Amino acid sequence: PHTPLRMSSGLGGLNKSPHGVVVGLCQLQLPVIETKDQLDAQVDRVCALVGKARRGSTSMDLVVFPEYMLHGLSMDVCDEIMCERDGPIVARLRAACVQHKIWGCFSIMERNPAAPESPFNSGLIFDADGNEVLYYRKLHPWVPVEPWAPGDLGVPVVDGPNGCKLALIICHDGMFPEMARECAYKGAEIMLRTAGYTAPIRDSWVFTNQANAFQNLMCTASVCMSGSDGTFDSMGEGMFCNFDGGIITRGGGRPDEIITCELRPDLVREARLGWGVENNIYQLGHRAYVAVQGGARDCPYTFMHDLVAGKYRLPWEGQVKHTDGRSCGFPAPVREYAPSAAASNGHGDAKK
Repeated sequence: PHTPLRMSSGLGGLNKSPHGVVVGLCQLQLPVIETKDQLDAQVDRVCALVGKARRGSTSMDLVVFPEYMLHGLSMDVCDEIMCERDGPIVARLRAACVQHKIWGCFSIMERNPAAPESPFNSGLIFDADGNEVLYYRKLHPWVPVEPWAPGDLGVPVVDGPNGCKLALIICHDGMFPEMARECAYKGAEIMLRTAGYTAPIRDSWVFTNQANAFQNLMCTASVCMSGSDGTFDSMGEGMFCNFDGGIITRGGGRPDEIITCELRPDLVREARLGWGVENNIYQLGHRAYVAVQGGARDCPYTFMHDLVAGKYRLPWEGQVKHTDGRSCGFPAPVREYAPSAAASNGHGDAKK
């Protein structure tokens, strides 16, 4: 059954409140990108849609584009269609934000000099003056399908439009409750999730977006690519969830539609301070505070201790069948994980 929608008081930003943040989620048509010329043309399309977002909503603060917006779903690691954080492709995206006076969230497949066969799947947010405010590398590629290197910059939380605290995760990241918890623990009031997911993931997409919101008293704004490239069918499904887990606004599958919603980070702050029952982000670190002063502040979770110690191992670990990318045509890797040089600059430090 279709999940009932919670009404937004701002009518998608038409009646923006003083504390509101109006976000547009662009259900971008899934492209086919195989050459530099196709990449250049796709950048032009995205920049044009930044303009569409501004023309369609003078109150919009931030427009968000899906993962794979410049790459499509081919998993091609050809250097010709890779991007750089400071390269000309990103400069054009930055310029579009300045031209239309709007914040923008974008996706690139980023060259990895240390391992050219394993680029990074990266996200960038620019403000309306063209300043880079967030830079993130996807921590959890969708293995065994995706060949991207594991992100090594942590999960940044930044000051977003109208004073909100903003975070970005990418696609499969959102299937790990630890990712949303990390965003909230570092102060995020709005968590963006960009994706290229296709139709088989639709139900999982919906309930994880809702759970990520409810478990952390945090608004979530999530969007996938949309339409078909002749092989794959992305689902669109732009959706906004309130901090209580209810869906505020939800799109469908129409390519290039921009789903808009006003989010209220001020009400997130109020809930985090004022809620008793189900204030789960606080209660995780203060168990049973009715019985013991301040609550129990230990860590009773074995997996957390083992992960920190580098000893994470499931009871069925030795029986897992897929532990590399060979089932999807990728050779078994030979290199061990090591953070890149960029990781030494901090967790997603932005550049001006």
